[in-house]
Amino acid sequence: MYKNKANERNNICGTKVRFFRKQFATKTSQKKLADMLQIAGLDIDKNAIQKIEDDKRFVTDIELKALAKVLNVPYEDLLD
Repeated sequence: MYKNKANERNNICGTKVRFFRKQFATKTSQKKLADMLQIAGLDIDKNAIQKIEDDKRFVTDIELKALAKVLNVPYEDLLD
């Protein structure tokens, strides 16, 4: 049976999301990132951000695009 996980991880962008979130001049919190995403039109909360960063939650392409936009990075940088 095929498992949709890489080394028991549910995404490959969580580590990079955390990295870029902390690179903001103000070191944006998970709550503030969730607020920024909601303003951008993505209904997501702080708990979802935490699970994404811990690789415990799948990330859709729509979410990946919104994360890249609010973090001001190309989406490819979140996947490397």
